[in-house]
Amino acid sequence: MDFKFTKIIKGLHWTTVTSERVLLAIIGIATCIAAAQYIFSMFLAKNIMLADLFLLFIYAEIIGMVGAFYSTNRIPVTLPIIIAITALCRLIIMQSKEMDALMLLGEAGAILILSAAAYIMSLKDKLSLEKKKDN
Repeated sequence: MDFKFTKIIKGLHWTTVTSERVLLAIIGIATCIAAAQYIFSMFLAKNIMLADLFLLFIYAEIIGMVGAFYSTNRIPVTLPIIIAITALCRLIIMQSKEMDALMLLGEAGAILILSAAAYIMSLKDKLSLEKKKDN
């Protein structure tokens, strides 16, 4: 009985892999469309703010994350962390003038925590690569 169940699970594994690839392709395409629309709206407004550049950078990071998945079949954990840091920086820049000081400190603290997490994860990745090299 257990053997049949394991065989069914292995047979259905392709659905997970395929759906992940399809969804990431959709995310990549939608990100390119969103970036193009945003660039067009900046062109029409004839105004480019620092927050706009941060948003374009977020789009580029998302596209890079999708590309990293297709080249390595895994998403490095540090990329979503960096995207979150960039999004928080954009939020601070957009709302800095009318933002409460405690809110600003909270967001800066979140950036610090995310930065520490990205650093720790990069150390973990280095250790993993060294272990693979030694084997």
